[in-house]
Amino acid sequence: MHLLFILVLVANILVSWKGFKDAHFFNRYAFDLSAIKQGQHWRMWTCGWLHVDLQHLIFNMFTLYFFAPIVIQTLGGVAFIAGYAGSLYAGSWLSYQVHKNQYAYQAVGASGAVTGILYTSIALYPDMQLGIMFIPIPVSAYWVGFFYMVYTFYGVVKNNDRIGHTAHFGGAVFGLILPLVLAPKIVEQHLGPVTLMLLPVVVFFIWAFKRR
Repeated sequence: MHLLFILVLVANILVSWKGFKDAHFFNRYAFDLSAIKQGQHWRMWTCGWLHVDLQHLIFNMFTLYFFAPIVIQTLGGVAFIAGYAGSLYAGSWLSYQVHKNQYAYQAVGASGAVTGILYTSIALYPDMQLGIMFIPIPVSAYWVGFFYMVYTFYGVVKNNDRIGHTAHFGGAVFGLILPLVLAPKIVEQHLGPVTLMLLPVVVFFIWAFKRR
């Protein structure tokens, strides 16, 4: 297991656990639109290391555990860190842009960063077979990528929890751009599946633009 992945995993666990036990710590570093507008820009980064609860943390780290090695083995450890950090910030930036008139908007989670790593993996190997809960047969990864974005769009529209669903879209876009830059010849072989995964993202951006 790569050292960089272990460091990211441990950091998420430690910071999230602190947030579970300390409400003041959680509220100080969560994505809080009003606080960010007042100059607390560090929240754009720190929110990605906090989680709503243990289930939220486990889901994100479980996903990262499966897909981080794919990115590391194909593109290298530096690309993994760049993809993780870039997707985290891209998710926060998009959340800020989409919700900038909703001063009470708050969110936490590594979902944007993890989604970026997930989509980098799928862009590199869209035909790999993934097992999904409640589905008895493996599914091609690009279909998982497509329906996950559909589910994420639903989460954004409902907006009834503190999970940063909007950040998933920012992370996904950065995660798809990364292999286009670093391994274009691989991605060019899979333009059809990559385009399919982008369709819900395009719908989301159209919806978000019309709401502004």
